[in-house]
Amino acid sequence: MNNLSPTFIITREDQVVDPVTLSVQALRVGRQIDCEILLNHPTVSRLHAGINAVEGRFYLINLSSSHPVTLNGRLIELNETEALADGDVAQIGSFFLHLSRVGEALNVHVLVQVAANITESVEQATAQEQPLAPESGTAPPKVADALKEFWDKRTRDKAARVSPLHPRPPARPGKAQFNWKPTRDLARPWPFSVFIWAVIIIGVVSVAAAFWYTKAFSPAPIAGAHARSTLTQNAPRTAIAKQANAGSCTTCHTVSGSMEANCASCHQTEAFAATLAGIPAHVEAGISCVSCHAEHQGEDFRPAEAALNACASCHRDDNQKLYRGRRVFTPHAGGVGYPVVNGKWVWKGLSDEAWKQRPDAATEAIKRVRERLPDETDDRWRSRQFHTLHLHRVLFGDSKWGGNAEGELSCSSCHRSFDPIDVTTPATTCAQCHSGSDIQASSLQRKLLADDAPNCASCHVQHVKKTGHWNPKLLTPAAVAQ
Repeated sequence: MNNLSPTFIITREDQVVDPVTLSVQALRVGRQIDCEILLNHPTVSRLHAGINAVEGRFYLINLSSSHPVTLNGRLIELNETEALADGDVAQIGSFFLHLSRVGEALNVHVLVQVAANITESVEQATAQEQPLAPESGTAPPKVADALKEFWDKRTRDKAARVSPLHPRPPARPGKAQFNWKPTRDLARPWPFSVFIWAVIIIGVVSVAAAFWYTKAFSPAPIAGAHARSTLTQNAPRTAIAKQANAGSCTTCHTVSGSMEANCASCHQTEAFAATLAGIPAHVEAGISCVSCHAEHQGEDFRPAEAALNACASCHRDDNQKLYRGRRVFTPHAGGVGYPVVNGKWVWKGLSDEAWKQRPDAATEAIKRVRERLPDETDDRWRSRQFHTLHLHRVLFGDSKWGGNAEGELSCSSCHRSFDPIDVTTPATTCAQCHSGSDIQASSLQRKLLADDAPNCASCHVQHVKKTGHWNPKLLTPAAVAQ
């Protein structure tokens, strides 16, 4: 290679600058800021190509392994050298370098082609491919090897230099290059203060909750009925649970599934319906099991019996809570609700859904009152239903009112005379029968309701399979077979 530096005249049509004349040993083309021809585009490599002069001729070499270089539409491979002739056109990315000789100098005319993408530019350039000039062609092997060695050296120098893209010093020779020294200039320190404050806040809240919300950490023991390991009533016709809970927490409190579903899965037996189908209004209001049968009230607490008081605690005039947008008030003017007012029956009778919820084992008398006779008035039909249900349902425990040993009622249990029919005594009999006094007189021997409080469940039976709701004779195999 000549020691005298060749001359390059660079004309930029893509920029508003004057032509520049350079006398350098080699002309670098690329995106790096120290290149003589700076082409700032993503499709251009940092050092994309180089132009050298050897023995009066100029040569173009491709130095990019990621982006192509074409000369007159022909692709130049990596480290391949091509001789340049007057009128050649080289394409680098979206830039076109028009090359021409001006005496001993090389004139490089830089143009940029605006296209939708670089593929479109390449296709247009390929379509306009020009034949190689007579002077063009592959460089002689000696020249190609010399230029490759020339650019290899400068590529190594480029990688070793500290630059904005490579802000690292050159590797130290020998074993020293393996002595890695960590730095903390780019490492974010751990926010220990945030961690410490989080621990303090959680600790303060936990301590406060332990004092003011004790039940959240240690609720009262569960009721004895749920703590037993065996069922007290093993007969399938009387048991209201499938199995004993034995004080287990996970029977009710599970990771998946609601507590209502867990209650229903255990308390659905032949003798007991765990659903709320007995009173459709409770279903519409979204009443749940724990609304009436609350737990964790102590070992002596009885959830089933406490539900009797839950009726009066909810259905009262001073209860301002809304259930699906509706309020509930004190029913029957505070009494038990006599079915006849001013000689008219106000009791609406049982609906078709209520009849379907009754056991299949029923006497013919109960089956007959479900159907209304053709010539029967509303009052007559309701009276017949009312009296038939009272004669066959077991809601009576004290024989002093005229019931027999099985708890069955008779007409004289409520009416003292029949000619004319006594309509005064039944009004008082209702209050005496459907109140807490009746429960105190039963075999439970526990004060579940106040004597003057109404026993709502004696009429409004929530769980319709309760055996105590019907005469035991109706649930015997002989009665079912009839």
